[in-house]
Amino acid sequence: MIDILSAVIIAGLTTGALYALATVGLSLVWGSMGMLNMAHAALLTLGGYVAFTVTTSLGLPVPVGFLAAVLAGALAGGLLYLLVARNLLGHDKANFEANVMIATVGIGIALENAILLTYGGQPLKQPISAAGSFSLAGIGIPYQNMLIVVVVVVMMAIVAFLLGRTRMGRAIRATAQNREAAQLMGVAVNRVVYFQVLVLSGALAGICGVMVSSMTQLSPPLGNDPMLKAFIMCVVAGLGNLPGAVAAAFGLAMLEAFVEYVAGARWGFPTLLFVVIAVLIWRPAGLFGRIQIRRM
Repeated sequence: MIDILSAVIIAGLTTGALYALATVGLSLVWGSMGMLNMAHAALLTLGGYVAFTVTTSLGLPVPVGFLAAVLAGALAGGLLYLLVARNLLGHDKANFEANVMIATVGIGIALENAILLTYGGQPLKQPISAAGSFSLAGIGIPYQNMLIVVVVVVMMAIVAFLLGRTRMGRAIRATAQNREAAQLMGVAVNRVVYFQVLVLSGALAGICGVMVSSMTQLSPPLGNDPMLKAFIMCVVAGLGNLPGAVAAAFGLAMLEAFVEYVAGARWGFPTLLFVVIAVLIWRPAGLFGRIQIRRM
């Protein structure tokens, strides 16, 4: 019984770490820009395939492949701002949220199909992984699960440092709190902050793609499930709330793991949907969100 319970907890923590990494990138963009980046799943897939290409086709070391995935995600996020978000902000700010959501849906589909045409639909094995396991108090813990948790914890610490201790982070937080006030204080919101946010979000997506594919397999729709689960975590926590998003990711992942063990794998996702519906009815702003009152 202890072995089964420990296996469920390890699976829940590992899945929660992956969900948290995907959720932070999505929540960061929404909180600062009011933009739901529907291409986030494709950026995640892109990171996984870039790491695969660098380590297999080019034969470079695994750390180089990991770094290439980060750079590819960051570059894709920067291009997303320069080619799409900036133009939509300049043309029609009033309908920016709807327009950018539709635009990023199209970009995500195009990028996923480009990956499909390039690599084919056959699942591929991600070479960036850790085989074997170690024993802790009689409990076997796979190295791959430990690697994922450690990488996610390190990335969360880096993001927390960037947002809390750097000038860039202060500008991002000021923009998220009050965009107009940040502009009045001299923050270049449209030109600098939004670009930095999408670059950071893209880098996190690239890392997440490597970690997810190391647990499963590489395929063109790789990022769709993490993206959907990340959106659920964002809604439950409250859109734009980063600490709440991380807490919701780990909490719901543990819930999903236990439900799948008790009732079967097919009941995991419906349970998450039930939680979302309950939260939207009980607290429409999310468990950690605050209802905004607009004075006319």
